[in-house]
Amino acid sequence: MTSATRVRDLLALALFAAIATWLLAGAFYGSLPPVPVFAGASLYPVAAIEVVLALVIRSRVNNHRVGPGPRQLHPIAAARAVALAKASALVGAGSAGVWLGLLLYLLPQRSTVDAAASDTTGVVVGLVAGAVLVAAALWLEHCCRTPDEPPDEPAV
Repeated sequence: MTSATRVRDLLALALFAAIATWLLAGAFYGSLPPVPVFAGASLYPVAAIEVVLALVIRSRVNNHRVGPGPRQLHPIAAARAVALAKASALVGAGSAGVWLGLLLYLLPQRSTVDAAASDTTGVVVGLVAGAVLVAAALWLEHCCRTPDEPPDEPAV
């Protein structure tokens, strides 16, 4: 199986996206359309699906129902869930970084620019959605791990 997604890599991606967005917002914010309240909310359903998937996978792994039979978790399905989790973690980290960069640009502007004050709510919704997606993806990936083997019984 592939190695676990490193939180350090996700943080680096989020930091890069935040810095790039902060710089771009400084140059182009005046020409951007308003940020609706639910602009970043599209990540919430994806996170919810991943949580449900993680619950199903965890249940089947804990009950030793892994295999090609009916009502079992097929190993290929588990591998696909890991791929989904890894991709979602990257999307969530990048999105959270973009929203964080925009928020860092908007916060000092709120007292002088009306648009910055009205955009802040939508940006926070997006930032939280990105963080929730990262958490759901990391948990899904964790649930797909094979359980530890019990130690061998000593010979009597």
